[in-house]
Amino acid sequence: MLLRPARMDDIPILTRWDAMPHVISSTGDDDVVDWEADIAADPPWRQILLAELGGRAIGVVQIIDPEVEETHYWGDAEPHLRAIDIWIGEPADLGQGYGTQMMQLALDLCFSPPDVTAVLIDPLESNVAARRFYERLGFVTVGPRVFGTDHCMVYRLDREAWLSRR
Repeated sequence: MLLRPARMDDIPILTRWDAMPHVISSTGDDDVVDWEADIAADPPWRQILLAELGGRAIGVVQIIDPEVEETHYWGDAEPHLRAIDIWIGEPADLGQGYGTQMMQLALDLCFSPPDVTAVLIDPLESNVAARRFYERLGFVTVGPRVFGTDHCMVYRLDREAWLSRR
C-alpha cells in the first residue's frame, strides 16, 4: 500500500465515495468537501492523500496542521500537532485491514517532522467501531466535543506512544 498526493483526476472517485452510505454515516453533517477547490489550493498545512493498493484507489487520508488550518476547525490548537481524517471508499474494502495500513502510513508521515508532538482525530461519538479502531492504534480519549453540529469524541496519540508501538 502507498499514500500518494490526490490529483484532479481523482475527483470523480472521491466524489463517488462521498455519496456512499458508510462514508456519509461516519463523516457527519459538517464534512461537505469541495475536492476540486481543496486539491487545487494545496496549502502547506494540508495533505490530501489517496491510498492505493496494487494501483487501485481504496481510500483517502487528509492530514492537517490544526494550528494554522484556515477554518480553525480545531479552535486554538497548540503548535506541533497534526490531525487526520481517513475513510475507505468502497464497502467491499471495509474490514480488510486497509484502514490500519493507511493509518500506520499516515502516522509515520505525521511524525516524520521531529517537532510534531501528537496527532488528533475526531470520530463521531456514535461511531463506536471507529473509536475502537483508534484505541487499538494507541489513541487515548481527550473527551467529547461538538464541531458544528457533529458530536465527536476527540482522541490524541502522542509521539512517544506511537514510537513505542512501532
